[in-house]
Amino acid sequence: MAHAATTPAQPKGATGVLVLADGTVIWGKGFGATGYAVGEVCFNTSMTGYQEVMTDPSYAAQIVTFTFPHIGNVGANFEDIESKVEGAVGCIVREEITPSSNFRSTQEFSDWMAAQGKIGLSGVDTRALTRRIRQSGAPNAMIMHEPNGGFDIPELLKRAQEWAGLEGMDLAQRVSREAQEDWGGGYWRLGHGYGRADWNGKPHVVAIDYGAKDNIFRNLVKAGAKVTVVPAKTSLEDILALKPDGVFLSNGPGDPAATGKYAVPVIKALLDMDMPLFGICLGHQMLAIAAGAKTAKMHQGHRGANHPVQRVGESWGETRDLVEITSMNHGFAVDADTLPEGVEQTHVSLFDGSNCGVSITGKKAFGVQYHPEASPGPQDSFYLFEKFVGMLG
Repeated sequence: MAHAATTPAQPKGATGVLVLADGTVIWGKGFGATGYAVGEVCFNTSMTGYQEVMTDPSYAAQIVTFTFPHIGNVGANFEDIESKVEGAVGCIVREEITPSSNFRSTQEFSDWMAAQGKIGLSGVDTRALTRRIRQSGAPNAMIMHEPNGGFDIPELLKRAQEWAGLEGMDLAQRVSREAQEDWGGGYWRLGHGYGRADWNGKPHVVAIDYGAKDNIFRNLVKAGAKVTVVPAKTSLEDILALKPDGVFLSNGPGDPAATGKYAVPVIKALLDMDMPLFGICLGHQMLAIAAGAKTAKMHQGHRGANHPVQRVGESWGETRDLVEITSMNHGFAVDADTLPEGVEQTHVSLFDGSNCGVSITGKKAFGVQYHPEASPGPQDSFYLFEKFVGMLG
């Protein structure tokens, strides 16, 4: 890695490049889609699940560095897509994409990336890049794949430096669905695929889509709910017109304070009328804001499938201090020091002590920072869906 003043010469055969906003230029081999994209460079420590990562709307405007060196082993298929809207704009890997070797694979990962319009860069020292992010924070960058090897580095640097970054950015509107949808998909089973939801006599959950992963809705169905999904900017009146028994606040990308400008007033009103609420990730953060707390941009964020989270507080009984293995993807977090009276911290990260869960005293309202639907435990956190649906009567 080098500063722009001493930009390394383009290696022979280099068809891809990453240009950081500080002038660092990293060469490699491009794969997937051709062209360029701008985003914040983060890292993810998962060994698999890369297709789910790349289609998670929470990764909108981000370039994911995979720390696991062999990406592509399980190929790609049509069942492991988390959303049809924008996810990560690109990814960075150590080795060239591994040929698929999995009975569920229907497409090579590099071909799938190309079809999805996502840019890949291989041959990068991902350990060094990850170490840089850990030390200096997640940088803004341009990623580009050009098979003929033609790159305008000064122009790419200019664009990386001009990009405003994620702080203060509302991305939820960009990735939210445009219309209300009655969720009909059931849970996946090997050999059967996705079943169909049974709505008869089930409590009704209205899920607000700030950039939701589809597997969240499947888990709500599995826990026993009927689910209606609505766009991010749905009004309080329109939500109440659906006669919900509870409201779910989804994950999503961007700055919770920015999205909260229109989302938090709705959440506050729902809290005031004692509507049961459950938030995940961005939804958790905005629930905390609605209850009087603040959020902050993290230095490097949490992204991976093996993050230990401990249960804390007085409400757990015999399961207090139990540790859940969780999946995470967030660059913002609730500032635990700002939690007001009446908001209990229920979970903390054992990596850095940051907040991973809250519960509102006297309300049927709680949220977690991690992704229980991703099943890394694999079932450590499914109880959260059962807890929420169990509140609905």
